[in-house]
Amino acid sequence: MRHAMITAVCLMLGISAVAAPTLAKEPRHSPAVRAQQQGHSQHLRPQRGRASFYSNRFHGRRMANGQRFNRHSNAAASRTLPLGTRARVKNLENGRTAMVVIQDRGPRTRSRVLDVSPRTATQLGIREQGTALVEIVPLAVPRGGRGSGAG
Repeated sequence: MRHAMITAVCLMLGISAVAAPTLAKEPRHSPAVRAQQQGHSQHLRPQRGRASFYSNRFHGRRMANGQRFNRHSNAAASRTLPLGTRARVKNLENGRTAMVVIQDRGPRTRSRVLDVSPRTATQLGIREQGTALVEIVPLAVPRGGRGSGAG
């Protein structure tokens, strides 16, 4: 019955009924679904790449959102994610995860996708080697693509 209803709605909208079951099985609470409902699907795709961490010498310096960097916070820097985005970062080399808030722009090194605070680097287990292969899953993107980054 549910499949028939989905097929009928897809026909009314001009969507292929073959794709309907795939679309219908997406959990309502998944980050991708929430982002599409809010109109931020381009920012919600998981990213993979190498992450590094801020040096302690940046403690107290201003970030892109105007706040001062705190090495004990969960601040992170991304070139592509909007400021204020909350994301889950997973170290693909050891499985550890941490929550971050994008509050700055960077990293300057093009081969990296994310800079995290020293505290977050410790949580992820990347302090010894300096970098690690990570997956970044945005969980909440602020409306308008720019946020205060508070958090």
